[in-house]
Amino acid sequence: MKFGVVIFPGSNCDEDIIHVLANVMGQQVVRLWHKDHDLQGAEFIVLPGGFSFGDYLRSGAIARFSPIMQEVIQFAAKGGKVLGICNGFQILTEAGLLPGALLHNKTRKFICHNIHMKAQTTNSLVTRQIELQRALKIPVAHGEGNYFADADVLKAINDNDQVLFRYCDEFGNITEEANPNGSIENIAGVTNISRNVFGFMPHPERAADALLANQDGLAIFESILALANA
Repeated sequence: MKFGVVIFPGSNCDEDIIHVLANVMGQQVVRLWHKDHDLQGAEFIVLPGGFSFGDYLRSGAIARFSPIMQEVIQFAAKGGKVLGICNGFQILTEAGLLPGALLHNKTRKFICHNIHMKAQTTNSLVTRQIELQRALKIPVAHGEGNYFADADVLKAINDNDQVLFRYCDEFGNITEEANPNGSIENIAGVTNISRNVFGFMPHPERAADALLANQDGLAIFESILALANA
């Protein structure tokens, strides 16, 4: 599968995701600069983590208007697969490609540590190979990861099985104590109604290499690549 990784001014996880996709998973990867208008034939677009445009205004609010986002929006509208991780998730909500918004963490502090999360559905490209009771240990690093949706949107994403992951403890229990940032209903990631756009705050690319002594993140990439091998 050919992946395109979008790089914005302030992206800092682009090389991490490129390493995992190219060197760990053996996939073709192209770098897409935020001013480009050419997706270079990529079959799957990734918006990586970081601090696009310094996170001024709101995280992702400026990057959402980068020229390449016109192409990403059109690509998604035609059913193209798009994944946003951390800042990428924030950009996708700002662009209206995913429901909800990412607010400041409940503590108003930047957090950077391992958390646990578990898949809530097998009806998505990024979770279909993951056991629903498996608690994945994945790092987070964000100041605005507090997922919020109003009552109507929250009901819709629950009714439509759009919640990808919820924060949990190491045993898979979804508790208030396991919620690192105050996200409503412990939501760590969601998909759109068409199930071709995906976003979550934790960083699986930072937990996908034996050198890091944690490969839980591989489950997500293996699930995605099951499409190519189907």
